[in-house]
Amino acid sequence: MVGPLNPKSRSSGATRRTAVGLILGAPLFGACAGVQQSLSSFSNPFGSQPGPSGPPQQPLVAGTGQVKVGLILPLSASGNAGVAAQSMKNAAEMALAEFQNPNIQLLIKDDAGTPQGAQQGTQQALDEGAEIILGPLFALSVPATAQLTRARGISVIAFSTDSSVAGRGVYLLSFLPESDVNRIIEYAASTGKRSFAALLPENAYGNVVEAAFKQVVGRRGGRIVAFEKYGADRATAARTVAQALNQADALFIADDGDSVVTVTDALTAAGANLKNIQLLGTGLWDNPRVFASPALQGGLYAAPDPSGFRSFSGRYRAKFGADAVRTATLAYDAVALVAALAKTQGPQRFSPEVLTNPSGFAGIDGLFRFRADGTNERGLAVMRVGSGGGVPVAGSPKSFGA
Repeated sequence: MVGPLNPKSRSSGATRRTAVGLILGAPLFGACAGVQQSLSSFSNPFGSQPGPSGPPQQPLVAGTGQVKVGLILPLSASGNAGVAAQSMKNAAEMALAEFQNPNIQLLIKDDAGTPQGAQQGTQQALDEGAEIILGPLFALSVPATAQLTRARGISVIAFSTDSSVAGRGVYLLSFLPESDVNRIIEYAASTGKRSFAALLPENAYGNVVEAAFKQVVGRRGGRIVAFEKYGADRATAARTVAQALNQADALFIADDGDSVVTVTDALTAAGANLKNIQLLGTGLWDNPRVFASPALQGGLYAAPDPSGFRSFSGRYRAKFGADAVRTATLAYDAVALVAALAKTQGPQRFSPEVLTNPSGFAGIDGLFRFRADGTNERGLAVMRVGSGGGVPVAGSPKSFGA
């Protein structure tokens, strides 16, 4: 059984310090952000690699504990990346405060969103005694960090959504597209759907989703009756799929909100009656454009249960006077995880054996566990598209099967 990470209400009398003890055997902590990578640049959740950054921020220290933990973020990167990094830094410090200053000290390093910056920040953290590295955020920076940590036998918990950078000693605390695909197709199959059609973007994200989709459909004994990928021209692929929809039980469209609406419009223009088929999607459907689309009402998608982030964002807003970026839970739960492990696991606290515990961890966005190859498995909810937002139709699992 997995112990809860999210704080109880104050009226319950439960404290963060109590929660920290509920680990391994009943492990807890983890989770991350529901934000997935830009569809135009799979390695970077904020689009292309950041442009020229501002002056590097000076190294910071948060917490006074004995266990030193490196935190590598693109704090001086330009645009959304720098904004997200600052929000993640705030969330990390918020975790320290809510866990009543556990026995860890965060060594916060600015990598400016570049591999060179990640290498320099990692080297500094290691030289200062870091026992584990949290970050970097960008896929292109992860190998630069891993090159240094592997030489010392130090684990990394990075925030990239690109599973290609995971590996021995490098674990991804993020929502991987594969988790969304597995959850929604497994759920559809459990409700009797056997014949699938799919429309996916012709890009790196689409390639990852394609592999996962074909694998899970095959594993569940289903069949793919139509499969097309599209670039700027959605109409041609939509016409091909529309002609085969009478043979399908479900139509899977994995893209961001704007593109999903455009694709469904193209299907309707091609003569498809989308009311007669179950529409399926990924967490990228958690988007106001999707909720506002009449054609997508009743569609199902996999995503974290929104209640966890709702609670977290309220506490963040009260503390910092601003809204958290969706990726802030990455840093919060990473710090929560290492705080719990430092408290309970002794000298082997950050070893692969501890980090890959098959019972997994539970955090703000639900259950997860690291695989030995560095990727992760997620416990996601299934949501139904409604005009007022996503409505849960199947909750996230409370524990992993064998």
